Amino acid sequence: MRIENEYFFTKPDTARVIAEKALALSRELRYVRGVVTNLNELAEATRFLGNYPLALKLNFEALQMNREMKDINGEARTMAFIGLDYIEFREYHLGLEYLLSAIRLDKEMHNQLRETFSLTNAANAYDLLKMPDSALYYSKLAYKTYTGLNHGPLKSLILTRMGNAYVALGKKDSALTYYQMALANSMNVNEKVNLSKIQRKIAEVFELTRQYDSSLYYARQSFLNGELLIQRFELLETSELLTRLFYQRKNMDSAFYYQDVAKAMTDSLYGPQKFKELQLLMLEEQQRQQEIQREQERYKNNTKMVGLWSAIGVFFIIAFLLYRNNRHKQKANALLQSQKEKIQNTLSELKATQSQLIQSEKMASLGELTAGIAHEIQNPLNFVNNFSEVNGELIRELKEEVIKGNLEEVSAIANDIESNSEKINHHGKRADAIVKGMLQHSRSSSGIKEPTDINALADEYLRLSYHGLRARDKSFNATMKTDFDETIGNINIIPQDIGRVVLNLINNAFYVVDEKKKQNQHGYEPIVSVSTKKSNGTVEIKVKDNGNGIPQKVLDKIFHPFFTTKPTGQGTGLGLSLSYDIVKAHGGELKVETKEGEGSEFIIQLPGN
Repeated sequence: MRIENEYFFTKPDTARVIAEKALALSRELRYVRGVVTNLNELAEATRFLGNYPLALKLNFEALQMNREMKDINGEARTMAFIGLDYIEFREYHLGLEYLLSAIRLDKEMHNQLRETFSLTNAANAYDLLKMPDSALYYSKLAYKTYTGLNHGPLKSLILTRMGNAYVALGKKDSALTYYQMALANSMNVNEKVNLSKIQRKIAEVFELTRQYDSSLYYARQSFLNGELLIQRFELLETSELLTRLFYQRKNMDSAFYYQDVAKAMTDSLYGPQKFKELQLLMLEEQQRQQEIQREQERYKNNTKMVGLWSAIGVFFIIAFLLYRNNRHKQKANALLQSQKEKIQNTLSELKATQSQLIQSEKMASLGELTAGIAHEIQNPLNFVNNFSEVNGELIRELKEEVIKGNLEEVSAIANDIESNSEKINHHGKRADAIVKGMLQHSRSSSGIKEPTDINALADEYLRLSYHGLRARDKSFNATMKTDFDETIGNINIIPQDIGRVVLNLINNAFYVVDEKKKQNQHGYEPIVSVSTKKSNGTVEIKVKDNGNGIPQKVLDKIFHPFFTTKPTGQGTGLGLSLSYDIVKAHGGELKVETKEGEGSEFIIQLPGN
């Protein structure tokens, strides 16, 4: 069943054929674990051949089966594969989400080898996201986790990721040192899967340092090794590098040749058909998740109905027994009185619910923020935990160096501990600020104005709204833009109330751009912008989207209570009405500018200090 493993790196076409036969045999034998394993292996062979949508489809099928079997180990393995598929298809954020989940599960399962692989791939994702500090941190963490393992290709990969991070940080000499270490390791263990990548990276460093002859030499070696193993991704990257190098040398024939190769590789890996397949796949996965949720809701409703009918049945049995046993008339009267009181209480609750509807709308915003709050708090807590673990290691090293009497190394380690402690303190204060802000949001308004940094308020709710929506709907994505006037300073407002207004407008903006994106308009990129400006004693907060705009026929109604354009069950129609009243109570104005088909801009105007 695992014969195809021998051909992954050298003959991916052969590996794919063998994996397909193994999968068919496992299905025929109804060997479920074999089916999952073969799906993973067929997906890997397909990834090596550059068909990322199909690889993702196979891995998603395997992931569903892992979860049905409650196989945590298999789930972690499949999530790591999905993360790698997304990264190579240039969906870096999605890839990183799956890799971080895989790392957490592998840590729980004490799978050191796979955890190390996922850590170095996470480092690559951060590098591609232009976050070199995080890339270097995860590369070092991978190198540390690798301790005790003996896996030549993995060691080469870790050293290469370290080099990538140092290039991004502008430390080309350090990067070249790690690349050369990776190349020497690959040669020593005779592994070829990373050879083309390493040689290309060395060539890129020589290009940056204007050593063009050396760069050309390594780029050619990289192209030959990539061609030998049919590594389409490496052939694309190396062809683009060779095109630049030959242009620089005025060798136009070779430059045009490699330019054509690069175009062919780009069409093969990322052509319009591949993106269409990916979109369909992501839609299918979203629909599958929604169907699972609906099935869970149906189960809950059925359970409630069974409980309700059981209660009704019990009630009628009691009533029948009371009727048959006239001697228990007093007990029957007491029961009837109890039922009467319950009915009266229910009527009172209904009246109270009617009066509390507006307050419920206010508190609903906190619920919408829950996932965003969790995301915002998890990031600083992860940093606190990671740097605390690193400090523990450094303290042990410090003790060893003190015993040796190596004062210079002791001083260096102490500086590292001090730096990490400052980072722990910084991220701890960050988590503390988030919690305090949310506690303030959840409290009922005191009605007392206080000096508030309106820029910080708007930025906080923008990020929390975005991450909250992302947590509920993984397919949701939008570009966020900010332009804050730093001269505003603090203004006197009721922060809980104005915070609800800003949150409501941002949530509405994300909703309309997501709805427009679902219409699959070619070239459309959802964008939500938040800006502030101080002018003539007035502070303006603007929330702008590039959605479909507001039709003129309903524009005059949007601030009316209970008016909504959202589908039934998705909106109460009180959000904008409450927002309008809150801004008016602050002595300000809430306006809207819109153009059908192009988007809307809501403007909050508040008095300055």
